[in-house]
Amino acid sequence: MASRNGARKSEEENLLAENDRMLDNLAGKVSRLKTIAVDIKHDADNQNQYLDGMDDQFGSAGGLLKGSAQRLQKVITAAGSDRKCMCYMVLGLVTVFFILYYGLAWIKT
Repeated sequence: MASRNGARKSEEENLLAENDRMLDNLAGKVSRLKTIAVDIKHDADNQNQYLDGMDDQFGSAGGLLKGSAQRLQKVITAAGSDRKCMCYMVLGLVTVFFILYYGLAWIKT
């Protein structure tokens, strides 16, 4: 009987040692997961700040475009009978653009 009690104590000690080892292993894994979760939170916060900044920039650019479109509309409606002159001016600007574009491309080669 004494050998049985000794074997049981030895088996219990082995089980307790294995449980402690597994508990330490689990604690290490939990610690790594916590670190990863904190890193993900910081990354998400940084990305949210970046997106908020982009939203503000796009909002201001949209306001500028809206204002430009309104001014262009006023010019077009104010011109009234001068549409022919306006068309010649736009056609001239487009022509100058293409001449400069292809001229500079030809110079670079």
